[in-house]
Amino acid sequence: MDIDVVFADYSINDISKLSLIAEEVGFNCIWTSETKHNPFLPLSIASQNTSKIKLGTAISVALARSPMVLAYTSWDLSQLSNGRFFLGLGTQVGAHVRRRFGMPWDSPVAQLKEIISCIRHIWNCWQTQSPLDFNGKYYKLNLMTPFFNPGPIEYPDIPIYIAGVNEALCKTAGKLCDGFHVHPLHTEQYIQELITPNIKLGCESADRCIKDVSLSGSVFVITGPDSDSMTKTKEFVRSQIAFYSSTPTYSKVLEMHGWGEIATQLNKLSSSGNFRDMPKLITDEILENIAIIGEPHEIAPLALKKYSGLLDRINFYLPFDTDMSPEMSYWWKNTIRTIQS
Repeated sequence: MDIDVVFADYSINDISKLSLIAEEVGFNCIWTSETKHNPFLPLSIASQNTSKIKLGTAISVALARSPMVLAYTSWDLSQLSNGRFFLGLGTQVGAHVRRRFGMPWDSPVAQLKEIISCIRHIWNCWQTQSPLDFNGKYYKLNLMTPFFNPGPIEYPDIPIYIAGVNEALCKTAGKLCDGFHVHPLHTEQYIQELITPNIKLGCESADRCIKDVSLSGSVFVITGPDSDSMTKTKEFVRSQIAFYSSTPTYSKVLEMHGWGEIATQLNKLSSSGNFRDMPKLITDEILENIAIIGEPHEIAPLALKKYSGLLDRINFYLPFDTDMSPEMSYWWKNTIRTIQS
């Protein structure tokens, strides 16, 4: 099992230093998210400051971009990084696509499928110099003159990952993708009973093997050097679980464990703007099922016990910054070494 790092809350000015630290500590991959920043720009910087660590988006919002824009950006990043780039795509939810990005929201899963097929068609056009002729429901592309054609590159086989929480996106990953990002709001049962079986169904529909799809999961971790730190981290994770669970799209995890009423209450509180009371609904039982909880030296063994055979790569939902203490650096190195041994 590989261990990766996610850059989520950072200054773009820190990317050079952050990426160097991540490679030096020993992570396998840097993932960037589309929250406060464009997810691609940091990776272009990181590609020039590192030589081994892989680079990917987890995720970029596919429905906010045209397939051609995604194809060009990925092609350049693959070339810049000497083949270390992963394209991670997601649909996001309707409110964000419509109200944050100002883009239409119709049939997101069908549109994502077509975006993936379209991107691969474009890449094949450039790599083999074959005509551009994609005729889909959402996208019709047939203009690619030499002036706009970047031509072949050394690393054209760019892996595509998608993220999702429902059956349809899991099946899409199995049918079309190289990997799947498991949302941090998950449990072992959720992966075993919903994620993996549906990816397998998607694989079978395309005559593929489930081993062809790498499962990457973000994992909530509650730890700290003392009780105050543990309490602070626990309350942060409690608030994050409450935030995600308030969105109906993500409520399936709670419903699977009989906590559906809590998800309903969280949605009502969120809709009324009462964010302060939301974390109070996340019980210790929910925390224990979703997060890894332990003293620092226990986290790696607990992660291995929980995820060996379930996930191929994991990343911890923990802050990662340029002001890392020597003690924290040592902890990361030891944790990575234990998980990857």
